[in-house]
Amino acid sequence: MRFYDAHNHLHDERLKPIRADVLQECARAGVCCAVVNGSSEKDWDDVCTLATRHRWVLPSFGYHPWYVHEASATWKDSLQRYLDAVPAGLGEIGLDRWKGGLDPVLQEDFFLAQLEIAAERNLPVSIHCLKAWGRLLELLSTHRLPQCGFLLHSYGGSAELIPELARLGAYFSCPGFFLGESKRAKLETFRCVPTERLLIETDAPDQCLPPALDRFGLRDQLARRINHPALLPSVYEGVAQFMGVSLLDLATSVAKNFERLFGKVLGK
Repeated sequence: MRFYDAHNHLHDERLKPIRADVLQECARAGVCCAVVNGSSEKDWDDVCTLATRHRWVLPSFGYHPWYVHEASATWKDSLQRYLDAVPAGLGEIGLDRWKGGLDPVLQEDFFLAQLEIAAERNLPVSIHCLKAWGRLLELLSTHRLPQCGFLLHSYGGSAELIPELARLGAYFSCPGFFLGESKRAKLETFRCVPTERLLIETDAPDQCLPPALDRFGLRDQLARRINHPALLPSVYEGVAQFMGVSLLDLATSVAKNFERLFGKVLGK
């Protein structure tokens, strides 16, 4: 069975001590493609290096809303160079009204500038959104979007927004973190996601799975719990059980959705 991780940060320094083991376990577990998202100029080169070394890594470059205040004067030119260097998506970009001390105007400026690049190039764009769903919908409804669509990673908006977001081209990605009891309400929202719009992610190294779903002991090599892409099959299993579908049926539909959204980057 083949598994697709729609969003993670495999290049993150927190994974460095176990990265070699994670890469081997990913191959054994059937992880055939993983979107690795850069968050700022500081990590784009690391993401690019991973993609050139591992064919199953699909790179994505963007400025996360937490870091836009750190951008250089030439950030946009740098982003364009990375997008020219390798087949890639754009992201992680977005809006965040949860984390304190962030400039909402600067966030929107960066978000719209990057959204325009994605539309010009018709690249899949991975979007982060926390407590800004109404504003995000306004911006998506009034600006040009990539024809291939866009990913709402770890979708945390309401069920009521799903039809309109889907009409605009959204795919909705469910992380393993939502399988925990404390996130049951967010998981329930995914019952309203059309089958043809559902994707699965780990968001590694953040958003750990509930301990009962960690089928591998790799994270125990660290002093603290950590998430990693080799846990992706466990996420699929948990989502399939929650949805009341077979693992095979879920994996088949997610594979089609992933290839539809990221097809240009995959060369399909």
